[in-house]
Amino acid sequence: MGRTSDAREKILSAAQSLIELRGYSALGVAEICKAAGVPKGSFYYFFESKEALALAVIDEQWAGQRSDWTRILNSDAEPLQRLRRLFEETEAGQRAGQQSCGTVSGCMFGNLTLEMSNQTEAVRKRLQEIFEAQVEMVDSIITEALERGEVAVTDTREAARSVVAQLEGQVLFAKLYNNTSQLNALWTNCLGLLGARAPQAPATT
Repeated sequence: MGRTSDAREKILSAAQSLIELRGYSALGVAEICKAAGVPKGSFYYFFESKEALALAVIDEQWAGQRSDWTRILNSDAEPLQRLRRLFEETEAGQRAGQQSCGTVSGCMFGNLTLEMSNQTEAVRKRLQEIFEAQVEMVDSIITEALERGEVAVTDTREAARSVVAQLEGQVLFAKLYNNTSQLNALWTNCLGLLGARAPQAPATT
């Protein structure tokens, strides 16, 4: 059981790395298995198709990201400081990825949205669910900040959607220019979107 589970994890890990590096469409099952160091037959033991693998990779990526977002956004810090910390950790993650492989990988969900959303309904639906979950998490922070009189928005849900879209867009620019400094404007832009009454102090480390 442990050995077969290990093979599945190797396939998932290899697929995630290859998707981040080259995208999904250009990958073949044989290449994924070669990178994972497992026989091709192992792939179809765990995944009925390449699409099923893509969904599994997306789910695993989101499980990790959701855990990080929950840790940051549910901390004891003030709401806008929590939101700022989310941006700071996003930027740090992109910077670490660039130092590791030489390029800014961007957001897997955003990359796959651009590449696959018109190709497979299952993947598009899963990505929609993930972005809606992100919006909901940010919405709760904005609602808290609104109750404290720290922001001026009329619709917290739409404001949250704008914040998530801005985060995703700036990460896309960082990938396009292979330059994480594109993320420097995240917090200033967020304050503008939320009509924040005063800049917040940097989140403590």
